[in-house]
Amino acid sequence: MFYENERFALFIDGPNFYSTARALSLDVDYKRLLEFFQSKGRMVRANYFTPLADTEDHVSIRPLVDWMQYNGWNVVTKPTKVYEDEYGRKRTKGSTDMEMAVEVMRLAPAIEHAVIVSGNRDFAPVVKFLQERGVRVTLISSIRTQPAMISDDLRRQVDVFVDLDTLRDDIGREAEANAAA
Repeated sequence: MFYENERFALFIDGPNFYSTARALSLDVDYKRLLEFFQSKGRMVRANYFTPLADTEDHVSIRPLVDWMQYNGWNVVTKPTKVYEDEYGRKRTKGSTDMEMAVEVMRLAPAIEHAVIVSGNRDFAPVVKFLQERGVRVTLISSIRTQPAMISDDLRRQVDVFVDLDTLRDDIGREAEANAAA
């Protein structure tokens, strides 16, 4: 999947990654995740994209975001918007897909390999953009969940697909790794 001296960047679609890991019952250790990828080559940047909700209805990921920002991650956040649906219920809306796409395109000239962690089919044109510029693309998501957490279109577009579940021993919390042994 990696060549020793290639420059690469990691792009994680936070909400998609969280949902996929949760569907796999995988408790991700973000320090181990970063170390795992740093050991694979010359990582230019580790990016994590997530909307932030500051409402009582949602569990805040602010502590994780703060930790990541102090520990080697480039974290891109965007506040969610709260609105009322047609039935008067409060809903939140937020996405960092556009921010992720822009960052991928911005870093494309500086990398030879992009590792995208998402199953969102909206990233298929971004993958094509990278490939047209000679950048190899590895996609990490899962087909082991019900339903699969990856778009078939996206999976067909990338150079390499890695099921997140196969990284369990490398990026899961230590207690989880010990319990599985």
